[in-house]
Amino acid sequence: MRHATLWLAPLTALAIGLAQPALAAPTTSAGPVLFDPAGLKAMAADAARYPLFAEEVARTRKMVDAAIKAGIDVPVPKDPGGGFTHEQHKRNYMALYGAGMLYRITGDVKYAHFARDMLLQYAKLYPTLGPHPAANREEAAGRLFWQSLNDSVWLVYGIQGYDAIRDTLSPQDRKNIDDNVFRRMATFLSTGRPEVFNLIHNHATWACAGVGMTGYVLHDQNFVDMALKGTDKSGKSGFLRQIDLLFSPDGYYTEGPYYERYAIQPFLVFARAIDENDPGRHIFQYRDGVLLKAIRTTIQLTYDGYFFPLNDALLDKSLRTAELYQAVATGYAETHDPALLSIAKWQGRTALTPDGLEVARDLAAGKAKPFPYASALFRDGPEGKQGGIAVMRSDAGDTGEVLVAKNTAMGMGHGHFDKLSWILYDDGHPIVTDYGAARFLNVESKEGGRYLEENETWAKQTVAHNTLVVNETSDFDADWHAGQKVAPTQIYFSGDRPTKVSTAEMAGAWPGVTFRRTLVQLPVAGNARPLIVDLLRVHGDKPATYDLPLHYSGHIVDLGFKLQSHVTNRPVLGKANGYQHIWVDGTAPLDAGNARMTWLTDGRFYTYRMLPPAGAEVILGQIGANDANFNLRREPLLIERVTGAKDATFVAVLEPHGAYDPSAETVVGDKSNLAAIRHVRTADADLVTIDFVSGGSVTLAIADSADADAGHHASLDGRALDWTGHFARFDTGVTP
Repeated sequence: MRHATLWLAPLTALAIGLAQPALAAPTTSAGPVLFDPAGLKAMAADAARYPLFAEEVARTRKMVDAAIKAGIDVPVPKDPGGGFTHEQHKRNYMALYGAGMLYRITGDVKYAHFARDMLLQYAKLYPTLGPHPAANREEAAGRLFWQSLNDSVWLVYGIQGYDAIRDTLSPQDRKNIDDNVFRRMATFLSTGRPEVFNLIHNHATWACAGVGMTGYVLHDQNFVDMALKGTDKSGKSGFLRQIDLLFSPDGYYTEGPYYERYAIQPFLVFARAIDENDPGRHIFQYRDGVLLKAIRTTIQLTYDGYFFPLNDALLDKSLRTAELYQAVATGYAETHDPALLSIAKWQGRTALTPDGLEVARDLAAGKAKPFPYASALFRDGPEGKQGGIAVMRSDAGDTGEVLVAKNTAMGMGHGHFDKLSWILYDDGHPIVTDYGAARFLNVESKEGGRYLEENETWAKQTVAHNTLVVNETSDFDADWHAGQKVAPTQIYFSGDRPTKVSTAEMAGAWPGVTFRRTLVQLPVAGNARPLIVDLLRVHGDKPATYDLPLHYSGHIVDLGFKLQSHVTNRPVLGKANGYQHIWVDGTAPLDAGNARMTWLTDGRFYTYRMLPPAGAEVILGQIGANDANFNLRREPLLIERVTGAKDATFVAVLEPHGAYDPSAETVVGDKSNLAAIRHVRTADADLVTIDFVSGGSVTLAIADSADADAGHHASLDGRALDWTGHFARFDTGVTP
């Protein structure tokens, strides 16, 4: 075998008219073109030999047989996401795809006949359709679905199913389906929706993949050329330009891990079709094999199989998705990396394709090896110069402690206003959290399953994240177009030593404000998990109010400060920019002696110890104010606040410790082992010292310069500290 949503207004009637193509001459009835013929024969011969693939065949057969029994239903579209007609057209494209693949695997003509009969119904319906009635001004309307993105997904699945059975059709049926379903749909999604098709965006990726594969199946080079190079075929847009601009050299996708999961399927499905029909393009080697890198990067940006919930992400999406079954299968067929087999084993699924058969065969042969989860910097931007995501893992497993520093660019319309934010996982749980998206996907009773209003008023706002907020406003004034123009600078990253470090800087998120943040995963002898050290320095050109939120998951068990609580009447913290959604549970002044809080998460204690700026206060709150429809989760947060400062330095240490066993009713180590945090600013560096109750200390030296050869000197507690490069640690009485 050879191997954001950008919301758009509906089009005018004139543009809609462009989607009605003239009928073309019948095209060839040659066999399938989207898959390697030898691979299709192997599927037919070996489908039952390998358990993972046999299970996939059985699962698909059950689904398609149920659809055949229920009868073909091709309804006139009327419902938004989650509604009956929406879900029925989704079921139809899955059944169409499944029927086509089952025909190739089993040879049973009932599957080919079912696919044919369904498509003949679409050939009657599709030419009668205009813009979807449930679309609104903010989305580009589809015809089968409320947004054209879903129409593109239908086409990606539908054309693959059609390709598998097209050579079984009579010339009359083939011409009817060619012209009245696929040619019309491909025309509508390309020249009929150029403002979507020519985007550099996941919506356009799905459209290009569907249109390009339609071109191969119908032997229509015009569709192929538009898919590859845009409607004007200049190369300024289209599939190849999307690969150029949407991925960094490390395979990081600009909209973030959640949307990398979603977008990777059309990239790889179309790439497979290109490789089969135009192998001279060497599409899997394009840009140094960036599509194959993207598969590994997508997996790396998960914890316990679930995607880091950054940008417009839902918390419950894992590697067990159709997109990743396809991606892992394609990646393995191209690379034969045995680590991908272990992912397929964890997924318990594979693709119903020749690539999926190869995965099942080699998994059954015992060739899988553990996937090497790693500490790494995944750069952002086409040239890798727009910040990145710094992932710091305590070990090579997938449920240890993982610190994620989000220092990426905006991520287009699905990006959040969260420059230099961070999250933390430990012991299989989110500890320092990101809200992700405010959306109940396809739950029709919640705004038709679309993004909720609170996605804009809360989830995207800066205060909803673990990073600096200036004057209760969001960075870039919550304008993603402005945010798209400026990215953070990743100054330093070290992930190949026990102590892992990320330093990044952001200028321009607020006028006159620059801030720099260093996050350190710090292993210390005697601690079961590394400490997390956070140093944030902000410089402004005028006095301001600086807030530093921490969103955490757990139950408070101890406070170092005396809280003035609002027990009977909780005030709301602010009026806009997310602050209108925060109830204030209590406030307290902070100083170096009292600034700590301990919470319990599923049997482990976490103490957050702060070294606050002078005059700081703490606000404990909860999400949910001004949320009459209960669209937001009620989650806790802490805000460290300083008012009237031009410059400020926030230092904090998060310490995992102890254990609580409710079954045995035992508690061990519920008290923090940290005695104090100290901070000294030298001429060209910051020194952060952590003193332990049990004795000893660790000092972290963080230079302003990232020059690896630059020497630095400081004096602390009467001793000289000398180091070279951006970062060093000095231990007294403890073992690294």
